[in-house]
Amino acid sequence: MRGGHGEQQFNEPGGYLFDRKPGQKYEEEGWETIYIGGFTIAFALIGLGVYYKPDTRVRTWARQEAERQMREEGDLLEYKRTDYRA
Repeated sequence: MRGGHGEQQFNEPGGYLFDRKPGQKYEEEGWETIYIGGFTIAFALIGLGVYYKPDTRVRTWARQEAERQMREEGDLLEYKRTDYRA
């Protein structure tokens, strides 16, 4: 005997998953439709909010600020492309 506690106690499983027998039709309760619909609408609104949120990164702000300062000073923001041939 391991540990000196005697024989292990084990209950053989004999029930059904969610207490429903195979082939038994599921009956919805009244709150389930509202619950699922509410979560669906909430996830859709959160997804739209995240998709359309403004870009507030520091890197974006710094780039816009640098471009504004370059325009004020008259510097070129875009350079002409030159082909490099060795």
